[in-house]
Amino acid sequence: MAEGPGAGVLEAEHVLEFPYTRSTGRVLGAFFAGLEVGRVLGARACDGRIIVPPQEYDPVTAHDLTDLVDVGTSGEVVTWSWNPTPKHGQPLDRPFAWALVKLDGADTPMLHALDVDGPDAVSTGMRVRIRWADEREGRIQDIACFEPDDGPADTTVEPGEVGNPIEVVTTPIRIEMDYRPGIALEPFLLATQQKKLLGRRCTKCDKVYLMPRGVCSMCGAAFTDEQVELGPNGTVATFLVVNVPFASQEIEIPYTAAEVLFDGAHTTAQFLLLGVGVDEVRMGMRVRAVWKDGDDLEPTLSNITHVEPIDELDVPYEDFADYV
Repeated sequence: MAEGPGAGVLEAEHVLEFPYTRSTGRVLGAFFAGLEVGRVLGARACDGRIIVPPQEYDPVTAHDLTDLVDVGTSGEVVTWSWNPTPKHGQPLDRPFAWALVKLDGADTPMLHALDVDGPDAVSTGMRVRIRWADEREGRIQDIACFEPDDGPADTTVEPGEVGNPIEVVTTPIRIEMDYRPGIALEPFLLATQQKKLLGRRCTKCDKVYLMPRGVCSMCGAAFTDEQVELGPNGTVATFLVVNVPFASQEIEIPYTAAEVLFDGAHTTAQFLLLGVGVDEVRMGMRVRAVWKDGDDLEPTLSNITHVEPIDELDVPYEDFADYV
């Protein structure tokens, strides 16, 4: 719960994080392979400009770009912004500057961190150079950061021959936020502490929403404060079988994610479906919510761990077709 002004309003820190894996293509693949051996490659555009980082297509003509050339590992700051509070996963764990740096021989700047003591130590036009990471593996993080180019050159990296292009890179994606559910969703979350599902009814079309919201997406009318207790049983309106694993996954594949229409609701919510083989799941199957053990629960939808089948006849498709 929040403290101070607005105390009593639910608030929680929320982190959305996942590894993003992508293929690089021949141009970026060569660029990353160059970084691994201490070389920076740019792409020559149709008008002769050198673009760094390289692009596969000319930004003006859209023609393929295949001519890759070396540029320097030093350059000048085009513009910059001071970052006093670095976030998780950023290049440095202390205050630094984000800088657009145009490397020698390049015609476009690239964005990276600049390690300086403070904002007074940064200026547009100042000379900087690459500080290479101690261990390089063919990714943008091979450039640890930029640093002022006011002393002897860094000789820890001897540029080597570029090997085969790096075909795949994995980048962690992370978003940190302070989340407040608002007046529509907050009563629902508080009710989950008592192992109840609360929906909210539209004043105009009489539809009951789970998850609750402030405005009806079906007719546009505002909701009243009327809360409707739903379930705990419901119907599988539709489902999907997951066969692709992902990082930090704790449940074995394949498994089923089901859109459940809880009794009394007019919208579905997605839950993990357990207690039945993936080849036995079907639309219209009757299920119930399974709550966490114990009574000391936090206000969160994760208080429902999953849904599981119950011994009731399937619901005919026409009875829930409007909600699929």
